[in-house]
Amino acid sequence: MRVLEQLEPKNVLSFFEDLCAIPHGSGNTKAISDYCVKFAKDRSLEVHQDGLNNVVIVKPATPGYEAAPTVIIQGHLDMVAEKTPDSPINFLTDGLELEVDGDFVRAKGTTLGGDDGIAVAMALAVLDSHDLAHPRLECLFTVDEETGMDGAVGFDASILQGKRLLNIDSEEEGILTVSCAGGAHAAVRIPMTANECALDSAEIRISGLKGGHSGAEIDKGRANATITLGRVLQALVDELEVRLVSAEGGLKDNAIPNAARAVIALEDGKLPRAQEICAELQDTFRREYAAADPDVTVTFTPGTVASQALTLRDTKKVCCFLGLYPNGIESMSMDIPGLVQTSCNLGIFRVDGAGLEGSGSVRSSVASRKQLLLRRIGLLAEGLDGTLCVSGEYPAWEYRRESHLRDVMCRVYKDQYGTDMKVEAIHAGLECGLFCGKIPGLDAVSFGPNLYDIHTTSERMSISSVQRVYAYLCAVLQALKD
Repeated sequence: MRVLEQLEPKNVLSFFEDLCAIPHGSGNTKAISDYCVKFAKDRSLEVHQDGLNNVVIVKPATPGYEAAPTVIIQGHLDMVAEKTPDSPINFLTDGLELEVDGDFVRAKGTTLGGDDGIAVAMALAVLDSHDLAHPRLECLFTVDEETGMDGAVGFDASILQGKRLLNIDSEEEGILTVSCAGGAHAAVRIPMTANECALDSAEIRISGLKGGHSGAEIDKGRANATITLGRVLQALVDELEVRLVSAEGGLKDNAIPNAARAVIALEDGKLPRAQEICAELQDTFRREYAAADPDVTVTFTPGTVASQALTLRDTKKVCCFLGLYPNGIESMSMDIPGLVQTSCNLGIFRVDGAGLEGSGSVRSSVASRKQLLLRRIGLLAEGLDGTLCVSGEYPAWEYRRESHLRDVMCRVYKDQYGTDMKVEAIHAGLECGLFCGKIPGLDAVSFGPNLYDIHTTSERMSISSVQRVYAYLCAVLQALKD
């Protein structure tokens, strides 16, 4: 049974529901890419699909717009696939279970993928329209944006004619984004040794955190569950010399981890004091994060006897890594008040008998500061006898002083809403920076409807905002006649 069929705009939300029925987490985009190809072929539209599953669909200009410059409409096909512990969804095979809650669309127990399924749905609705006036359109759908913009990195832009790009990958209506940070994926590997033992064990869990987008929400002061777990481990090592059996936290390097766990081994009789330390730290964390993460919880559960654990030396290495890792805001912009300039998020963390693996997302609007932060992480890894692998680097999207596209977007917004549009730079990464590097002279902007708590299981999308923003997109296309 379809959930969104009675809602407006019907064509947009119908396509969005189709997309949500197709598994499309990052790295699993073949099916949704093929859906877009079939959509184009069913309508006799020109379509290109590359080996990465990026798709370009071309629609000719409508009468009267033949001389207008081509417009690129762009979004990404993949979503961040997160779910609650009790969700039965298998992201490799199952679609999402949508529900309507007042003005919001949600997915039961999972992320919604409004970032960026709504962009694809809007573009498909434009391509499917018969009465909308517009220039020649090139609708570009990239893959694996959420894991390093791999689709955009590998995309051959030579097939595009357009020099004006509408990126629909922003999450706040009324804001036109015209610049963003560059970034990179930083993966640390530190070998470690586990020895046999016969010690009491216990599990420690950090839970109750909000998590969120590691770029757009890094300034909200939310706790990183993995870094918080590190503080607990350090306190236990300092007083009780516990040894770590295993640890894990986070699933995506671009999402702030909202949960983490560790199994520790400790000598007989020390369990009660270890539990006391965890309770004391929970009180400390709740005071520290009273505004941003008031429900932070530290759970201590005694277990059975541990047969193996890391050496005390390697356990201390884990604590050192978590204690010194440059997580959170590193510096603020000196040019744009309130804008985060440089940050890092430790998104994925694993420790077992073979060693430590930690993956982080480094972002900065200043290239040299991004490199400086990567160097610091590299020195930390080297000091702990590990290595750093940097991948998925993408450039910052620099502000364009003169932009015809931006001027048109602001004028149309004022006509539709009766108020001025906000023009801003953001700390999150967008594919616009890559496309500006691939297409000389590209004039790009980014906008979108209201999405809340993206990359988390609380993600929701405003239906009324989708309706307004789609009407705005159509009005912009009509206005781009020269």
